[in-house]
Amino acid sequence: MYEHDFQKRVRYGETDQMGYLYYGNYAQYYEIGRVEMLRSLGLTYKSMEEEHGILMPVMTLEQRFVRPAHYDELLTIKTILKEMPAKTIVFHVEIFNEKNKLVNGGRVKLCFVDTKTNKSIPAPAFLVDKLQPHFEKTEDTNH
Repeated sequence: MYEHDFQKRVRYGETDQMGYLYYGNYAQYYEIGRVEMLRSLGLTYKSMEEEHGILMPVMTLEQRFVRPAHYDELLTIKTILKEMPAKTIVFHVEIFNEKNKLVNGGRVKLCFVDTKTNKSIPAPAFLVDKLQPHFEKTEDTNH
């Protein structure tokens, strides 16, 4: 499993009339979490697209709204990979407020597409190699 946290402050322009983070903006927060998680592994969407010729379109997005996030609140976007990617990659996301209360949770599933063929491909080796150490089981040394 691999987890990554990233903090993002709710901007005024992201809120609705009630001062709540507008529900349509949560998908962008999920994207921020994914992008920053990949960056923490030394990868970027830009390099994946330009250097490796791989796109990652969204296939499904599921969200549950638990409580509102407010203007100027510092949120923590926790992005979790629970399984190694194969044909698809599933990012589980939890967004917490400053009191560490869950605001929103869900998951987004993406696939890998070759830019030359526009066909779905398996998870690229360079991504799998970066993630593999985080999914290896540590041996119990208490025997």
